[in-house]
Amino acid sequence: MRDVDMAIVGAGPTGLFAAYYAGFRGLRTAVIDALPEAGGQITAMYPEKEIFDVAGFPSIRGRDLVANLVEQAAPFAPDYLLGAQAETLSYDGDLPVLGLAGREPVRAGAVLITGGIGSFSPRPLPAADVFTGTGVIYFVKHLADLAAQNVLIVGGGDSAFDWALALSPVAKSVTMVHRRDRFRAHAHTIAKVQELPVRIIVNAEVSQLLGDGVVTSAEITHKAAGSTETVPVDTVVAALGFTADLGPLTEWGLRLDRRHILVDSTMATNLPRVFAAGDITEYPGKVRLIATGFGEAATAVNNAAVVIDPTARVFPGHSSDAS
Repeated sequence: MRDVDMAIVGAGPTGLFAAYYAGFRGLRTAVIDALPEAGGQITAMYPEKEIFDVAGFPSIRGRDLVANLVEQAAPFAPDYLLGAQAETLSYDGDLPVLGLAGREPVRAGAVLITGGIGSFSPRPLPAADVFTGTGVIYFVKHLADLAAQNVLIVGGGDSAFDWALALSPVAKSVTMVHRRDRFRAHAHTIAKVQELPVRIIVNAEVSQLLGDGVVTSAEITHKAAGSTETVPVDTVVAALGFTADLGPLTEWGLRLDRRHILVDSTMATNLPRVFAAGDITEYPGKVRLIATGFGEAATAVNNAAVVIDPTARVFPGHSSDAS
């Protein structure tokens, strides 16, 4: 059995900052995530996107934010257990024990759940179901991979418009298709995309993808007119959202509000020595931002530190005082 002071379930931004802050408090940590890389949703879904609402960074790419968080925690040597899902929670006396898929269990002084939205999978593009070739992606790992290509983006939410904004300077052409004439994206982002040479087709859907082994074009059906057109395509970015699932967490006995874990002002759950922070939590007035998750992580770690060691203080002082 692996013994640590704090087991952090989730290696997204909130979990990575928690690993730093727990290290700052002198706690040995293990960071557990079912994904093979640190970064959570950012690494899996939008590593190339610019993030604008992290304090101190007017703009920062997703992959750079993750790299900075890993570097920040590195002096405290967190033990990363990646590609390992936390499946069960039990207790050895007062101490929580996490059972991991394919790994030895982890016993901790406290558990901090920072699992974001839980496990997630993209909503499929119906037209891709009958297309056996390549050229359909759901997340853009590297913008350079789509350089000089004709890119078709399907969707009308934030992800679709963010990709259009990022790909317009790189791709040969960018076309957007949305089944309605209203969008779910932020108005500011929509306005910026509308100023670019991006063709936006509304009240339409991709009815068929064409190509021999590799997509070469897409047939678009205009619903109101009942007409179709064919546009050249090298890559289709299906930005149709995703479904989320808390998975094994629902079996732990946590108090839940739909897909979120209820916490109090110390970020404690209803289970002994189990805390939660970030998008996965729910409380009155909750705001789901990366910046909020950072503050919640510090609150959770500081309050967990007292549970782990009753002689500790909730507030240890500022990090600048320790330099």
